[in-house]
Amino acid sequence: MTVTDFGQAVRRWRDRTPPDAAGLPAGGHRRAPGLRREELAQLAGVSVDYVTRLEQGRASHPSAQVAEALARALRLSGTERDHLFLLAGLAPPGPRTVPAHLTPGVQRLLDRLADTPVAVHDAAWTLLVANPPYAALHGDPSPWRGNERSAVWRHFAGLGSRTRHTPDSLRAFETALVADLRATAGRYPADQGLRRLVAELRARSDRFAELWDSGAVGRHEAARKTVDHPRVGPVTLDCDVLTVAGSDLRVVVYTAEPGTEDAERLALLTVLGTQTLTG
Repeated sequence: MTVTDFGQAVRRWRDRTPPDAAGLPAGGHRRAPGLRREELAQLAGVSVDYVTRLEQGRASHPSAQVAEALARALRLSGTERDHLFLLAGLAPPGPRTVPAHLTPGVQRLLDRLADTPVAVHDAAWTLLVANPPYAALHGDPSPWRGNERSAVWRHFAGLGSRTRHTPDSLRAFETALVADLRATAGRYPADQGLRRLVAELRARSDRFAELWDSGAVGRHEAARKTVDHPRVGPVTLDCDVLTVAGSDLRVVVYTAEPGTEDAERLALLTVLGTQTLTG
């Protein structure tokens, strides 16, 4: 396998993927029916220049994170995803590592909840994909790299959040996060990235280390959460965490009670998106 083989495969799969299949509008004149390079770059969270260099064989050794992001953006099947990893010189993720592949059903769910804030995390609470309403609600996650994409890391490293907590809700949230991570580490003992994340969190956060060592037991449950949005003010929403059987994905969905001021604010911030207003 060569770098050129990887680039040719990405180009071939990009050409076969229509925009609407990737959750993008299909309007405008197109020389080819597939995704444009800038669209693939946007979906995968990488630069257009990097996609160009990959396709032309001028970039070597893409990381597992990049290969996974490209596989999701291109809507690859499990077999195709494994082949992409092999072309990149990487071992395909095995059954003893945390799954990060978005199933076709979860992809369609995201596409059809276009007006609802939805994010998908893996079993270790690494953010895999977030739709535009979620980015508008919580802030744009597309620049996040490495540990920044871990909800557990972001919380215990103090990277900030728009979600408002009471002492009780904070304690329950932290306990659930750590308990869930402990359970995941037990299910996927061979996942080196997960072991490294735990070690780094223990070294960085006394609170995480305390909860981890205490064998904290808890679980994520449906809850009412207030998000302090910088443009529309506080928005109180129902937050549900759905676990996808068979793939161990966590789908986080925020909804508002119809006809309420919170529903109006949610609709407004979805329209505003992540744009910065001036004036």
